[in-house]
Amino acid sequence: MEGKIGMPRLMPKLVNQASFWKLFTTVPVVVTAYICHHNILPIENELKDPTQMKSIVRKSLTLCTSVYIATSFFGVVLFGDHTMDDVLSNFDGDLGIPYSSLLDDLVRVSYGLHLMLVFPIVFFSLRLNVDGLLFPYAIPIAFDNKRFFSVTIALMGFILMGASFVPSIWDAFQFTGATAAVCVGFIFPAAITLRNIPGIATKNDRLISWMMIFLAVSTSTVAVTSDIYSIFYVDEGITL
Repeated sequence: MEGKIGMPRLMPKLVNQASFWKLFTTVPVVVTAYICHHNILPIENELKDPTQMKSIVRKSLTLCTSVYIATSFFGVVLFGDHTMDDVLSNFDGDLGIPYSSLLDDLVRVSYGLHLMLVFPIVFFSLRLNVDGLLFPYAIPIAFDNKRFFSVTIALMGFILMGASFVPSIWDAFQFTGATAAVCVGFIFPAAITLRNIPGIATKNDRLISWMMIFLAVSTSTVAVTSDIYSIFYVDEGITL
């Protein structure tokens, strides 16, 4: 062992047409990482000074981007061309370094803590929106304990079944990112702008909204098609 790595590839290696279309499966995963729109209004309502919201959004995006870049960088430094789609899968055996098992355990525990902190925030918005969809004329769910526990148990059971039967988190990110995340991140905001109830949207805003919808639908269609194709056919034509 010489203690060095080769120059990492800056571009994916493509060998056929199918491998090119498979590149679109990475777009939904990146989109999923930055979906936070649904938490902005609840957080803003709880702030003593709502004007701090812009600063909070900027700092959150900066922190998330820094963590993602650091994760990808150190993944390449550690594993090089053997870095898997889900870098956590690389920490499933002997890394060939001192205290390898301890490092594996630390990474797994840190990821578990991350999920414990993130899940309540995401689940809060999910439960609130599902309740509003199913019971639009009922009193707020916070004042109805029976409905609160019923919706919570139903959603938790559905999520648990999905987590138990989906073999890879990469597959979950691919499909949810290509559908739900694209809608929340691009299609729904653009549709709200096009509806323009307050009457403040300009011609340029509407043009950008149509472009967002077109790109989102096109990318989502290609990504879902590629995901379904990869389930039934093994394609070794691309190395990310």
